[in-house]
Amino acid sequence: MKINLITLYPALKSIFSFQNMIITLDANFFIPPDRSRYINRAFDFQLFKRIWLDPIFKVFPNLAIHEAVYDELILPSFKIYADTNVYAVPPKLLIHKDSSLTSEEMMLRDSIEEKIYPLTKYDPMLNNKDERGEVKTLAYIAVKGLCYFAANDFNAIQLIEKAKEWGTGLDNVKAIKMYELIFYLYKTI
Repeated sequence: MKINLITLYPALKSIFSFQNMIITLDANFFIPPDRSRYINRAFDFQLFKRIWLDPIFKVFPNLAIHEAVYDELILPSFKIYADTNVYAVPPKLLIHKDSSLTSEEMMLRDSIEEKIYPLTKYDPMLNNKDERGEVKTLAYIAVKGLCYFAANDFNAIQLIEKAKEWGTGLDNVKAIKMYELIFYLYKTI
């Protein structure tokens, strides 16, 4: 992945000014990277939590995930961490639910999903898991007017960054990349 160090990314610039905006996360933010082909042991979740998740939850008060992403958190440690933040008082993690959409919003969401899914591995007829979370999340936040989607998935980022060119309907969504959040944490903590 090429990183442009000269251009200031709009999403990164805006989160420095507006930390209270809702940032919707992809599942890959909760899952430690798999480096098993390079080392003999997996990345420990407790270490991952301490150096990655806890700082993000400390700095950003309005994090969210879509219910389809929540369903992807199948390992107990991931689910427990998410639940702890969902049920905190006040909640530290919001869950976007399709049941909260009005009938007009559901129609709009369906039309955006129709534009997005052919560009992914997700097939709504099969309701397969491949990229379902990204498709459902992006369509939901586009309909609700939520502008930040944090991901480490190249295809999801491309759906946003090439929204006009590909006609995805995600023109008002901004991608926040993992390395931008690392930079933000470095500058603010």
